[in-house]
Amino acid sequence: MSVSSHHRQVESRLADSGVRYTPGRRAVVDVLGSAEGPLGAAEIHERLHGRVPLSSVYRTLAVLEEAGVLIPHFAQKGLTRYELAEWLRGHHHHLVCIGCGGVEDVTLPDPLEAEMDRIVKSIGKLTEFSATSHSLEIEGRCARCDG
Repeated sequence: MSVSSHHRQVESRLADSGVRYTPGRRAVVDVLGSAEGPLGAAEIHERLHGRVPLSSVYRTLAVLEEAGVLIPHFAQKGLTRYELAEWLRGHHHHLVCIGCGGVEDVTLPDPLEAEMDRIVKSIGKLTEFSATSHSLEIEGRCARCDG
């Protein structure tokens, strides 16, 4: 999906909630739309090169999360990372490095994703849980930390 399409969809979603799509919010969406995985507030701020104050980045993240534009991911060390919601970015999973804390998006080939769906439904049946979706985080060491 193109960045301009992201902006149109986000602007519409925010307007439905009575929230303006400010230049700062647009900049945060740009950063997250071009990221290879979820980012924390400080990482977003750094990629914005000071164009948006860190306090505004935090407020923007809260507003976009509340509107359903962003999904938070909670790391083991208390760091929250954000990414665009699945309705904007598409379905994917994460590779999480236990060395550097980096997170990388990975999209599974269709046959593997179908197998993942079957596994999730089987787990749901075992536990009398009606699974409606899933996301997978695989922990390990990235090439930079493993080498």
